[in-house]
Amino acid sequence: MSIAIAPYRSPLRAAPLRDVAAPLVVNVGIVGPGKVGTALLAQLRAATPRLLRDCRLELRLRAVCDSRHMWLDCDDEALNGRLHGAQTWRPTELDEFAAYVAGEHGEAAVLADCSASDLVADRYAGWLGAGIHVVTPNKRAASGPVDRWRHIRAAADASGARLHYEGTVGAGLPVVQTLRDLLDTGDELMAVEGMLSGTLAWLLNRFDGSVPFSVLVREAHDMGYTEPDARDDLSGMDVARKLVILAREAGVALSLDDVAVRSLVPEALAHGSRDAFMAGLAALDEPMAAMLAEAREAGGVLRHVARFDGRQGSVGVRVVDRDHAFAHAHLTDNVVRFATRRYCDNALVVQGPGAGPEVTAAAVFTDLLRVAGAMGVKRCAC
Repeated sequence: MSIAIAPYRSPLRAAPLRDVAAPLVVNVGIVGPGKVGTALLAQLRAATPRLLRDCRLELRLRAVCDSRHMWLDCDDEALNGRLHGAQTWRPTELDEFAAYVAGEHGEAAVLADCSASDLVADRYAGWLGAGIHVVTPNKRAASGPVDRWRHIRAAADASGARLHYEGTVGAGLPVVQTLRDLLDTGDELMAVEGMLSGTLAWLLNRFDGSVPFSVLVREAHDMGYTEPDARDDLSGMDVARKLVILAREAGVALSLDDVAVRSLVPEALAHGSRDAFMAGLAALDEPMAAMLAEAREAGGVLRHVARFDGRQGSVGVRVVDRDHAFAHAHLTDNVVRFATRRYCDNALVVQGPGAGPEVTAAAVFTDLLRVAGAMGVKRCAC
């Protein structure tokens, strides 16, 4: 059952005065150098000279860690080239990692969590409480246990550290920020309906029966469109997490248990290793072929749709009419329709590519720049 919760607000404290002639130094640590983390590393490396020249912002990459190793010498080209040959590494200890990124000279510090780990999300409250900012596409914190989420928010409020998570919904699309702007200006969310999975949008746009559904799933996985475990997408749980995040942003303490999810993953493949699941993908083909035949019989198309009516949520594949807005989405497009008190007759729509490491990394990078902007860094010209 859902219960009330105050909408999330980043602390809106005034930026401290600083010498604008000197660059603002921001120490950066990246957790999870997988596909998104690697893309973020590349984007940081490419943008750093321009940000220093035009914005007087010095982003200093201090450390990177995965689940086993942490590299604490980020001037090493081997690390920046995303190889495991960096000279300075040690077993991962997350709090030690965070302390190293924060440094000893009072610089601002931002941790970019590009993992999909609950263990990392468990550290957010401690990091934020210590004044370390967090930017992330990791959905585990904002969609996990309500008590943990309240604790994380309280830590941010108490310290003034900022938590941004635009990349959790819609990859690089401004979905969370759009909703936050509506709420901050006094609007009220009535309902959300959308295609919230770029992966499933791509799969269902491509699925016309010419090749088995399992072939398309493998292709999407190889291109980095799926979560590390593709079951998170196909089960609908990744979309359910996004729906929970949007509901909580609007002040409803929705939990995953409150979302009715219709999974595409056969029960026999729901458990066990990722490798075993990928090896058994052909089990999806017959049920998906039957659903495609049903859609054609009804004169419609298959789309994966999430809905939140202000109290409860639902997620699953549906047959939509060919003239429905969702039927005309392209490739990995996410389509999010906000029905609000202001936008009651005609929903506010956010649409665009909703999958891929590059656009997700760009959302994390944008959040990092929002943190810097709150410290007084001027907006840079492109």
